[in-house]
Amino acid sequence: MKGFLKSIFFGSVVLASSLATACKIRDFTWDDNLAEHVVINYVTIGTKPVESSNPATKEMLAELNKILTEKLNAELKITYIPEEDTQKNYDIEVKKQDGSVDLIGTATDWLDAWSYVKNGSFSKIPKDCLEEYAPLTYAQVTNDDWLKCAYKGDIYLIPENKYKQWTNHGFMYRMDWAKEAGLENGVHSWEDLTEYFKYVKENKPDVIPWDSNGDISSYHGEGYIQSKTDFIILEGINVSRMFGVSRKNLEKVYSPFYEGDELIEYAKLMREWNNMGVWKESVLHNISDNRKNRDEFYAGLSSVEQHHCQTWYTQVRPEMNKRQPGSDVEFFWFGEESKNITPMSITHGAMAVSNYSLNKGRALAVYDLLRNDPECYRLFNYGILGADYEIDENNHRVLPANYDSNRRIVTNFWWGRNDDLEIRDALSDWDKFNEVSTLYESLQFETDYSQLIWDFTKIEVQLKNIDAVWREFMGDICYGQDEDPEALVAEFRSKLKLAGIEDVLVELQHQVNFFNASR
Repeated sequence: MKGFLKSIFFGSVVLASSLATACKIRDFTWDDNLAEHVVINYVTIGTKPVESSNPATKEMLAELNKILTEKLNAELKITYIPEEDTQKNYDIEVKKQDGSVDLIGTATDWLDAWSYVKNGSFSKIPKDCLEEYAPLTYAQVTNDDWLKCAYKGDIYLIPENKYKQWTNHGFMYRMDWAKEAGLENGVHSWEDLTEYFKYVKENKPDVIPWDSNGDISSYHGEGYIQSKTDFIILEGINVSRMFGVSRKNLEKVYSPFYEGDELIEYAKLMREWNNMGVWKESVLHNISDNRKNRDEFYAGLSSVEQHHCQTWYTQVRPEMNKRQPGSDVEFFWFGEESKNITPMSITHGAMAVSNYSLNKGRALAVYDLLRNDPECYRLFNYGILGADYEIDENNHRVLPANYDSNRRIVTNFWWGRNDDLEIRDALSDWDKFNEVSTLYESLQFETDYSQLIWDFTKIEVQLKNIDAVWREFMGDICYGQDEDPEALVAEFRSKLKLAGIEDVLVELQHQVNFFNASR
């Protein structure tokens, strides 16, 4: 075992004048001087806790940094990127070249990781450096998975490949009300969901079927198409996830938002929902609070909540069991009708090292401890035992009897969670987790396109134009705001054509062809 690793895993720090490796990137070296105490800055998405009212994270970091100091002569600080204007603020932080940023939480499908690889913000991570500084993590990733983290043969990302989660979206609904509506087996199609809403509207006068906040994201439009077709989204094209392939023809790029009948049928159904009163008339102006509908669902004043599967079995279903006993909240997942589900990319959450970090080796070593050392992992994810959580007789996490409800750990470590070290929350419905995991794993269909890194140089202008058209029309389509939905879709598609969508389709097809030919 190399000297640096011995200092990490076998006792106190070996204060060496330097530790040389063969790893050099630009003018910055991976050599590390353990005699120098360093602060590793970790960038994540989220709101920084107010320490005066919620000191949990500060107290946890104090304990964690004692361990990091003993083992690595380092400590950790966290920089939070607010969820308002996330991409703009993230971009500013990630591009800093003053050496103040070290570890960066990222993703290829929602934080545009590959663009930061291409512009030089993220560092190459040579395999010998991974093996030297992050040996436990390195051993957990297969060669095939390292390829998914590489650009032009060099590794830039460390994947969150040791954590099973399901973030496919859908509608959570009340099974007790579904049975009242005559849906004895629950909601399993968009037609079932329509019948459910009709019953609620006619029989629950104090309930808004779905008090949507008017977000014009594509989740339920995309969800309808995924349910009615075998459309598979091509990830990493950050224009409303509207380009993909079909399971019947994996080599042909198309957009069901630009062609086909599904978007027309969806627009007609949303007009029907609008006329039924599924949401408020002011839905497109009702965007101030994205938690409002969930709070109303908990209070029995809304009949569905739209979010992803993990939210259902870890948060909403358990909470509804407490607040609305007998509600038996179930999940209608997008794609259920066509059994169309794809596994999430291992780079949906990933860790990068800033190319301008002055402590790349130490940053990797800190990450390795956060991901793999039981004491560090549990501190960083759950807080201080006794103050933030306790372990019950089933080895599940529970809140201490004297728990201060203001306390909440905010590290948002979505880039290195590890099922080997997870302590399951006692409140989550793990039977449902096991049920959906078995189902999804039996149905999931995976392509190799997660390894395709797009080049948007020739179509950057067209993609911006398409995004502008999307924002202009999709709110009206998703919430049935036009009396003639078919004409609205036709106008939307006409403007997509003017925006250059056909040029985009040609270029994406060219890149898919090249990718397939090169394998």
